[in-house]
Amino acid sequence: MTTHPSPRGASAFLTTQWTRVLQARGNSEEAHAALGALCEAYYAPVYAFILRQARDEEKARDLTQEFFARVIGRRSLGHADPARGRFRSYLLGAVKHFLADARDHDAAAKRNPGQPIESLNRDTTDTSSAPDVADTRAPAPDVEFDRKWALTLLERTLAILAAEHDSDEKAKQFQALKPWLTGDIDGIRQSTVAAELAMNETTVKVAIHRLRRRFRDLLKQQIAATLPEPDPALVADEMSYLVSILR
Repeated sequence: MTTHPSPRGASAFLTTQWTRVLQARGNSEEAHAALGALCEAYYAPVYAFILRQARDEEKARDLTQEFFARVIGRRSLGHADPARGRFRSYLLGAVKHFLADARDHDAAAKRNPGQPIESLNRDTTDTSSAPDVADTRAPAPDVEFDRKWALTLLERTLAILAAEHDSDEKAKQFQALKPWLTGDIDGIRQSTVAAELAMNETTVKVAIHRLRRRFRDLLKQQIAATLPEPDPALVADEMSYLVSILR
């Protein structure tokens, strides 16, 4: 499982609707494949959430892999509620339940010393390290999950847009205009970019406008793929939340 989807994978994801998973309830190969694609796409938010709990990168990676293996392997979504149909909500609830089970397992293992213990916490027997103190300035785990979710959506949308500009000429223009999508335009002048692309400034302004519009359209598609239905109101609500969580 990778946190860096290829443009091809990102494009394929657009055909994978959370609706398909909910309707089939995991009882078909199509639903199983759809769930697998959704999980693979949103590995990063789950890892970030688990890392805030385990506070150990290696342990967090192991738990994240185990979580997704269980979710995909079950082929059943009995706890997925269509009334709360955002895939983001389902995934966060599922990982919380998974971690609760892991803690119960830790407690049971401690009561039965003959069984190996894999704790969610760091090894407290190592006295060479400082005590594990939570960073009160760090965002809450739920907030960090949603922030990573938003960043993942943006990264995947950029990957799709880049794939649409994969010819030599289009790729050069996309890379030159990309800062106006990512906000990294400090010190960059449109007149300079226009000269580099052998275009006039008006044409560059139009190209930036079209690129931004296409980016918004693709982002809406990404969001719609994780909702119970591609309702414009639901998409707009999720889009607003995505913007607010990144501020």
